[in-house]
Amino acid sequence: MDTLLIAIIAVALVAAALPVLAFALAPGSGRVSAAARARALVHQPDRVRATRYLVPAGLVTRLERNLALAALTGTWSVARLVRAKLVLAGAAILLGVLFVVGQPSPVRVILALVVATAAYFGPNLVVWGRAQERQEAIRAELADTLDQITISIEAGLGLETAIIRAGEHGTGPLAQELMRTIQDMRVGLSRKEAYTALAERTSVTDLKRFARAIMQADAYGVSVSNVVRTQSKDLRAKRRQRAEEKAMKVPVQVLFPLMLCILPVLFVVVLGPAVINLVSVFSTAR
Repeated sequence: MDTLLIAIIAVALVAAALPVLAFALAPGSGRVSAAARARALVHQPDRVRATRYLVPAGLVTRLERNLALAALTGTWSVARLVRAKLVLAGAAILLGVLFVVGQPSPVRVILALVVATAAYFGPNLVVWGRAQERQEAIRAELADTLDQITISIEAGLGLETAIIRAGEHGTGPLAQELMRTIQDMRVGLSRKEAYTALAERTSVTDLKRFARAIMQADAYGVSVSNVVRTQSKDLRAKRRQRAEEKAMKVPVQVLFPLMLCILPVLFVVVLGPAVINLVSVFSTAR
């Protein structure tokens, strides 16, 4: 096949795929009525179920979980991401076919398969990366936020009021989750239901433990201030233990770069002149 024709077809495929991909990834308009939003929520399981005929159910489930962990469910729907996966994979396969037909070789076939696979799993990796970043941010903010809540409770505020103050003074994802928990209770959910939803929206073990402790304290009538104080103390101890653990791993992690990168250069600098002098002496002696 002529190279110019292959290039024209490839450009046409890319030009056709880009608008479809943009439509698949673009978030919906913010001006949506309550009735339209309710209809979308009702029919969303049907759309997700329809995508499972094209995408494995386990992959869709993991995508739903990662979207929830990344707090992207209001921006990207599962069906939209699945469409993006299919569009990217289809465009990559067509371009790969043209790439292989132009000059068939095993290397080109393998490269086309790798690109198609990367295009198919690319949205999953993007969402997974956003979810991991958000959970790490929550884990990093949790200790200081619990300290703020503890100080507010000891100053005489209630638990919800202390959480509101911590959420209003925070700017990260943990503050967003805490404010969402308060909003859930304001719209009618019980404290148990709100904190259960908080635990389900995160994968941070310490935050899950905090939510369970609050629910148990509410169920058994235990003082919430003591529970929060205990959780804050335990979390500070765990943070110190994690820091010590990372410090103990540093010598092992530095060992291989030291042996492979630093020591050879040091040997060359230190022993290089001596070796040159030895070679010069033996050459002169001969």
